[in-house]
Amino acid sequence: MATRTTPTRKAWRALTWLILILVVLAGLQTAGMIWGKWGTTPKLAIDLDGGTEIILSPVVPGGKQATAEQLQQAVSIIRQRVDATGSSEAEISTLGNQNIVVSIPGTPDQATLQRIQSSSKLEFRPVLLTGAPTAAASTDPSASPSDDPSLSSTPSVKPSNASDTNWVTPALQKQYDDFQCADVEKSGANVADPKKPLVTCDDTGTKKYILGPVEVDGADITDASAGTIQGSQGVSTNTWAVSLRFNSAGGDAIKKMGTRLIALDSPRNQFGAVLDGLVITDPAVQGVTDQPQITGSFTQESAQALADQLKYGALPVSFQVQSRDTVSATLGTSQLQSGLIAGLIGLILVVIYSLFQYRLLGFVTIASLVVTAAITYGVIQVASWHSGYRLSLAGVAGLIISIGLTADSFIVYFERIRDELRDGRGLVGAVEAGWGRALRTIVAAKGVNLLSAVVLYILAVGNVRGFALTLGITTIIDVLVVLLFTHPVLQLLAKTRFFSSGHPLSGLDPNALGAVYRGRAQFRVSTEARKGGASREAQRRQTIAERKAAELADAKSGSSDRAEKGKDS
Repeated sequence: MATRTTPTRKAWRALTWLILILVVLAGLQTAGMIWGKWGTTPKLAIDLDGGTEIILSPVVPGGKQATAEQLQQAVSIIRQRVDATGSSEAEISTLGNQNIVVSIPGTPDQATLQRIQSSSKLEFRPVLLTGAPTAAASTDPSASPSDDPSLSSTPSVKPSNASDTNWVTPALQKQYDDFQCADVEKSGANVADPKKPLVTCDDTGTKKYILGPVEVDGADITDASAGTIQGSQGVSTNTWAVSLRFNSAGGDAIKKMGTRLIALDSPRNQFGAVLDGLVITDPAVQGVTDQPQITGSFTQESAQALADQLKYGALPVSFQVQSRDTVSATLGTSQLQSGLIAGLIGLILVVIYSLFQYRLLGFVTIASLVVTAAITYGVIQVASWHSGYRLSLAGVAGLIISIGLTADSFIVYFERIRDELRDGRGLVGAVEAGWGRALRTIVAAKGVNLLSAVVLYILAVGNVRGFALTLGITTIIDVLVVLLFTHPVLQLLAKTRFFSSGHPLSGLDPNALGAVYRGRAQFRVSTEARKGGASREAQRRQTIAERKAAELADAKSGSSDRAEKGKDS
C-alpha cells in the first residue's frame, strides 16, 4: 500500500515546493513595492523606454587625434564601468573613429556620468610644497606645466629622488605662486609629464601643491574596493575609503616611497593621490604598506564609483562631453507592439495544437505555460528592480521564443507516455516509465540551450546579451516547471477515473493510439481498428515495427484458420 502512494506523495511534495517558490517571488515583489519603491512592471531598456545619449570627444595633448586603438580601449573600459553600476543594456560604440557614443537607459545619476567621463588616471606623487590658493591672477592659465620652457631644463642641482626639493626651481616656484585652482582644468594637469614635477590643486579647490614626479602609476593597480575604515578596536567607522591592491612592481614601488617619506618632515612626508590631475587625498605616511587606502570626503556612492573606475583601469586618453541628449523610444515601442502580437499569435497556435493533438491533456500544457510565465515574470521583475536589469526588445524576443521551447518539453513527455501506453502499460506505470525516458531527453536538450545562452551572453555585447539572458532564464525555469508542475500533475491525473480509464477525450486512450503490446514479439490492433471505426487513426499511429508485427500476426492467424478448416474438411 505504501508503494502505491509514493508517486502521489512525491507529486504533492513537488507542488508544495512550486507554491513556495511562487510565494517567495510574490513576497519579494510586494516588499519591494512597499519599501523599495519598485514598480509593477520590469524596467525597460533604452530601445523601449528611451534614455540619454552622451557623445564624448577625446582630449589629447598637443592637439593630436586619438588613435582607433585608444578609442576601442576606451569603449571597453567605459562599458565595464557602466556595467558595474548595474545599468544593463547600455550601448557604447565609436562614432566616425573620432568620438565615443554612450547610450544609457533612463536618466543617469551624477556618479554614473562621472564613471563615464572621468579618465581615472591615478598617480602617486610625493608632496614638495602645499598651501592655500592666493588671489593673484594666473599669468597663463592655458599653459601646461609640462610645456613650460623653464621646466624643460634640468634643475641646477640634479634631484636625487622624487622628494628632493631641488625640483623646485625659481620658475616652478613662480608658477606655483601665480597658479589659480579655477584654472586647473585648462592647465593640462591631467596630461602632465609623469617624469616632471606638477603644479595642481586638490579636488575641492582649497589647497594647491607642487608635487614631485610620479613614483607609482595607477596602471599597476590590480583591484580596488570601497569600504569603511576600521577603528583601533576593529569597529567599522562611518568614514569611507578605497582600498588598493597592486601588482608586484606597484607594491614594491609604494613600499619604497613610504619608506623614504616616513623619515621626512611635513609636508614632505605626505604623498598626493592624483586622479585626473587633481589631488584627492594627501595623507602623511604613518607606516609602510603595499596596500594603501585612499581617503577623503567620500560617500558610499562616490567611493564605490572611484573603486569601479580604478578597478577597470584608466582611459587611454581624457574625454570631454561634446553633447548630451534625450533619446525617445518611439521606434522601439512600435516594434514591441509588433513583437507582442507575434508572441500572442504563437501562444494561441500552441494552445490550439495542444488541444487538437492531446485533447483535455492539452490543458496541462496550457497550465504549465501559465506557471512558467508567472515564475519568469517574477524573476525578471526582481532582477530588474534589485539588480538593475532592463528588458530590451531583444530580451522580449528571447521570452517569445521560449514559448515554443517550453512546449517542446511537454510534447516530449506526453509522447513518451503514449509510447508506454502503446506497449500495454497502465496509465500510472506509463506516466512513471515515460517520465524516466523523457527526463533524459529534456535535460539533454535544455542543457544545449543553456550552454548556447551562456556562451552568447559572455561573447556578445549590448542587446544581444539581453536576448541570451532571457533565453537562459526561461530554459532553467522550463526544466523547473516540468519537474515541479507538469510531472506531478500527470501523476495525480493518472489516479483519476477519467484519465486512467482512457476516455477518448483524455488524449490518453490506448485504443486510439494504435497497436497495443500483448506479449513477446506480439502486437494486436486496437479494438476500434478492428471494428473499422478508427482504423486509419490507429494505423497512422503505429510504428513500422508495429505494423509489420501486426501483419505477421494476421498472417499467422490466417494460416491457423486455414489449417483448422483443412482438418475439418
